[in-house]
Amino acid sequence: MRLIFLGTGAGVPSRARGVASLALDLGGPVWLFDAGEGAQVQLMRTGLSARRIRRVFITHLHGDHLFGLPGLLSTRSFQTARDPLALYGPPGLDEFVTTALRLSGTHLDYPLDITEIADHQTLFHADGFTVSTRLLAHGVPSFGYRLAEDDRPGALRAERVADLGVTPGPWLAALKAGTSVTLPDGRTIDGRDLIGPARPGRTLAITGDTGPTPATIDLARGADVLVHESTYAGAEADLAARYGHSTCTDAARIAAQAGVGTLLLTHLSARYDEAATAALEAEARAIFPATHAMSDLATHRVPRRDVTPEAATSG
Repeated sequence: MRLIFLGTGAGVPSRARGVASLALDLGGPVWLFDAGEGAQVQLMRTGLSARRIRRVFITHLHGDHLFGLPGLLSTRSFQTARDPLALYGPPGLDEFVTTALRLSGTHLDYPLDITEIADHQTLFHADGFTVSTRLLAHGVPSFGYRLAEDDRPGALRAERVADLGVTPGPWLAALKAGTSVTLPDGRTIDGRDLIGPARPGRTLAITGDTGPTPATIDLARGADVLVHESTYAGAEADLAARYGHSTCTDAARIAAQAGVGTLLLTHLSARYDEAATAALEAEARAIFPATHAMSDLATHRVPRRDVTPEAATSG
């Protein structure tokens, strides 16, 4: 599982940063969070195909998170995608998409299912995840998404298998699945007795634009990764509050209060060059050390909880 930051800028594109879009590569299907202008161009630079996108989650209806969506939907059709695409977002999303497609004469060759979301909603359980929402704090309705991966079955306890004298054979697969097996020597063994504890799934929390709010703490509580906007440095708290955004220190405090594993900062103002971004990251790390300020096309791998993370963030 890896997060690929297609656009990490705020408001308008700059030479260094595109506007908001984030891909979650699940190894087969791809889920997209926001689709600002240029999202599909950035997607091509990653080597991912729009045909692999199965779900798109829009956080809110501001243009820097949305204006790339009609073109992306059209491109997916041109690439002969036939698999259904599920689209989620605030009220008004259906009208925006259907109007843009109708007025541009765009025909999609695949089914498009649009769901307009609400606060505290469990959207679905599919692809090994349960996805739910929280309404955050911005000038228009802006939502965060929580992705909770299913727990995995425990591993087969090799020492217990050896103690019972179970020899290698096709029955091991059934025992790993936790079913009962009758061995060639006549013994019946319940696989559940040989399986270790369930291995917890990973959890991600992804926000769009938001000021600091307790709702984000609830959304992200205990998550392995929190993706949070960081439009401004800490010294510009008044400006952030005026426009419904967060500072890097706001995001760091929320990550600490929520007890997340890693904080990834995005949606950075174009005023921050490379040196200023490094200073912003350092400011957040003083509060929450496991913080990374992301750049366009940067990748963050989310290791399983029973795997030691190595070089998770790159780019």
